[in-house]
Amino acid sequence: MKSSARNIKLTSVDELFATEETRTDDQREKVQEIPLDQLHPFKNHPFHVKDDEVMADTVKSVKEYGVLVPAIARPDGAGGYELVSGHRRHRASQLAEKETMPVIVRNLDDDAATIIMVDSNLQRESLLPSERAFAYKMKLEAMNHQGTRADLTCSQVGNKLEGRKSSEILAEQVGQSKNQIFRFIRLTELIPELLDMVDERKIAINPAYEISFLKKDEQVQLLDAMDAEQATPSFSQAQRLKKFSQEGKLTWESMSAIMSEEKKTDIDRVTLKRDTLRKYFPESYTPQRMEQTIIKLLEKWHRQRQQSQER
Repeated sequence: MKSSARNIKLTSVDELFATEETRTDDQREKVQEIPLDQLHPFKNHPFHVKDDEVMADTVKSVKEYGVLVPAIARPDGAGGYELVSGHRRHRASQLAEKETMPVIVRNLDDDAATIIMVDSNLQRESLLPSERAFAYKMKLEAMNHQGTRADLTCSQVGNKLEGRKSSEILAEQVGQSKNQIFRFIRLTELIPELLDMVDERKIAINPAYEISFLKKDEQVQLLDAMDAEQATPSFSQAQRLKKFSQEGKLTWESMSAIMSEEKKTDIDRVTLKRDTLRKYFPESYTPQRMEQTIIKLLEKWHRQRQQSQER
């Protein structure tokens, strides 16, 4: 008869004398100091990390106090860790010439990681339209995985966890209407050059939404027509471009004709170039301060003119 001793698992001394508190502590998440070169950006991270003035302040803080709030990362199958939140802190640590940063490592699936990544950035004060557009798209897609998958341009999507549409839940979370969320998501259909113009406020969101329905090759042609006419489409012009595209009548000639139209806002607008104004103001004056100063001077001139007429 064979001995069954080989099947017996002996408890280690550490396990034998470990308290319940110790075992619970071992299961808690811990902050680890992880080398910066082992931390990789989240795939398709929609939020920009810029070396701007805000970053400079963050770098100064990291140099003085270190990273106060740990980042969140998950193990990367290709090696190292994928950052879920903390991309700006990671960049600031690099610029501050740190070697490591504090990180909480969690085992997260793609959907959970995406939701945390988006939520940790949506609270920022200023978000570009492109950042908001791709963030909404990524989070809604992750939420939809919990229920029924559907085209992200359609609101008929349920969430089996709460018996409600994912778009309704997201709308409540971000303080936007469902329609506005889908309008933002639609902007992801723009070619990068046009989307950059939306971020730069050269094209308003409402015209951009209409333009997003143009085919990609039509958008490229529109970009050329805009450059040739040195104009961007108004809302009504964008609606006509969309209508012509849907009817199969959108050509270079029609785009050029529409973009060459004189807008009412152009007729009523007086434009002074920055170079013209700059020689009358100190270098420290921002465009906003120049505008405020000009308005005050015009108001003073107007009062003096009225007073002279009353005499």
